[in-house]
Amino acid sequence: MVALTLTTGMVEAVSFLVLGPVFTAVQTGTMLLLSFALAGVAELSTAPCLASLAGFTVGAALSARFESRSQVRGHRWFREALLAEGVVLAVAAALAWGLERNGESLSGRHYMVTGLVALAMGTRNVSALRVGMPGMPTTVMTRAFTALIGGSLLAMDARITSGAGNRVRRAASVAAMFAGGLAGAWLLHDGRLSAAVVLLVTAVIVMATALSLALVPRERTSEAG
Repeated sequence: MVALTLTTGMVEAVSFLVLGPVFTAVQTGTMLLLSFALAGVAELSTAPCLASLAGFTVGAALSARFESRSQVRGHRWFREALLAEGVVLAVAAALAWGLERNGESLSGRHYMVTGLVALAMGTRNVSALRVGMPGMPTTVMTRAFTALIGGSLLAMDARITSGAGNRVRRAASVAAMFAGGLAGAWLLHDGRLSAAVVLLVTAVIVMATALSLALVPRERTSEAG
């Protein structure tokens, strides 16, 4: 889950810096950007936001149906969903080959890549929701950050689940998201790597994570897929 959270930061770096400004995993941000664009804020466009929302909706809907049926049939749905996500990210990387954003206007290919990446992130959000690991949602960090602060010695909120394991997961979630965004932005800055390569790296990480689940005994992952 930490590895998946890391890839979210990398994906959003590509989305915001090359494909938009837009978000593909954090749809709260996309909704806000869409509202700002509709209000006429300069340098913001509704098209990438709509492409992201459409792709995310398709990904979430298809993933929910697939994962439910896969679980009923006794398949390891989490691994299969991650492999599917990785494939979609790889396709998006191939489509993004040679695609950059250096002040020029967005093209139809930008929107297509945005839609594909958002589709993969829609799949990811459904998978993370079904796993339900506390403090590790993989695509957002606000609640984990809030719980990390609220459950710390700074606040000592009795209603927030405490324990070393919870604190470690929350801290890992926040750190992984930050590290992923930092890594993605650094790799894209000054053309160190192209958006396509960064997306391909995220696809490889996701698929490697999926394949690593084959090493986990099946009976220990019955609840999480």
